[in-house]
Amino acid sequence: MATVVCFGEIMLRLNPEGYLRLNQAQRLMVSYAGGEANVAVSLANYGDTARFISVVPDNKLGESARNSLRQFGVDTTHLYMGGERLGIYFVEKGASQRPSTVIYDRKHSSIATADPKRFDWEAIFEDASWFHWTGITPALSEHMVEATRNACEVAKRKGLTISCDLNYRRKLWSTEEARKTMETLVPYVDVLISNEEDAYDIFGIEAKGSDAARGQVAGSSYESVARQLHERFGCSVVAITLRGSKSANDNDWAGLLYKEGKVYLSKEYLIHLVDRVGGGDSFGGALIHALINRFTPQESIDFAVAASCLKQTIEYDFNQVSEAEVRRLMGGNASGRVQR
Repeated sequence: MATVVCFGEIMLRLNPEGYLRLNQAQRLMVSYAGGEANVAVSLANYGDTARFISVVPDNKLGESARNSLRQFGVDTTHLYMGGERLGIYFVEKGASQRPSTVIYDRKHSSIATADPKRFDWEAIFEDASWFHWTGITPALSEHMVEATRNACEVAKRKGLTISCDLNYRRKLWSTEEARKTMETLVPYVDVLISNEEDAYDIFGIEAKGSDAARGQVAGSSYESVARQLHERFGCSVVAITLRGSKSANDNDWAGLLYKEGKVYLSKEYLIHLVDRVGGGDSFGGALIHALINRFTPQESIDFAVAASCLKQTIEYDFNQVSEAEVRRLMGGNASGRVQR
């Protein structure tokens, strides 16, 4: 069985109940998540071996974060304890024309301040065949830029497949900082994942005829984006999620896969959102699962889009659906009727 190593930050997520705004809330709901941790949980749910690499403080919060992964079967052998604090983020769910909002409180977190030499990548990659990271990790600090580069170098030398979700976060770094760093890291990547905005925000690659800010996203417009990413960085596979935002509650959702000179488009779903945070990560986890298990390119993009469609109907970041549930949706069972 393939082992996928995921490297990044796991954080404490706090959000008001329902659609309350933060300034209305008298209590907050607690969960744990992070881009790469979300991918690891998805993979474990599908029966793959997922190993999560990070640093959390040696206290009850760090233990709780670690246990939140263990309960899904994620390997936390190399989730190290140390540093001063666990990063926090607050999620305020939007409704109708009011957008959802994320507020970060993650500066000087345990992983952001960790010594890159703490990560023994030779040991971490033992028995592994795949390495996954996202653009969030190097955005955390210069230490994490170095750690990510070290990991990519060892993974490449050992012959692992490397995947990256660009995951640009403007609240963590500027477009200039992101471009300067990611241009040196993405050439290591075999499977590159982006949403409808990341390629433009980081690399200035524009989808002609689409306007993501207005919810106007056409799959055909992103074929050129995928080809340009392949040509520029040599990634053998490029996948792009396509979100057409009708409102904070209702989105069109689809995806595109580029492989070996061909482009594959998924069907489009209309999602009435429960929690969209983690939607892109569930896409990444499902795509990795599909590629590891040698699905055809069309099956791979269809599986990833269906899985991430279902995740966005589930509270909190972790995707908690089985492969059988994803395949039912892929097969056309999209009515939402009660299963008895």
